[in-house]
Amino acid sequence: MFSKSKINEPGPKASETETPAAPVTSSATIPPADFKSSAPKSKPAPSILSSDLTIKGNLKTTGDIQIEGQVEGDIRAHLLTVGETATVKGEVMADDVVVNGRIVGRVRGLKVRLTSTARVEGDIIHKTIAIESGAHFEGSVQRQDNPLDVNGGKSKAAAADKAD
Repeated sequence: MFSKSKINEPGPKASETETPAAPVTSSATIPPADFKSSAPKSKPAPSILSSDLTIKGNLKTTGDIQIEGQVEGDIRAHLLTVGETATVKGEVMADDVVVNGRIVGRVRGLKVRLTSTARVEGDIIHKTIAIESGAHFEGSVQRQDNPLDVNGGKSKAAAADKAD
């Protein structure tokens, strides 16, 4: 396991330096087939809708969306960022919602953040919320443990009642 250091020993003889040395292998090295990177996989870049883009229709992704333009329709995403120049008319549902621009419609999110430039006209259903000073908000705020469940858990109870 331990070996004597060869730092203070005399160097190899001239005849030994001419012969090619066999590659040194260490039991501490891991074969490439067994190597697994401990670094997390790179996250894909968010989809960005530019300020000159207008979309009429629903958007649905498991990734991230950054909106700078206009959207008329419902949006489902993991992280939704509404830019300062953006307007969304429809229901928004995401794990994280950051509003810098305007939303007209219901907002559902685990984390909802309205920045100082936000303009929201509609209800917000959230687990946690942050509203910066200067944000405009017209509607109601409701806290739920699972705001992404649109049925609110009622469908399971109704189904159980009908089964009896």
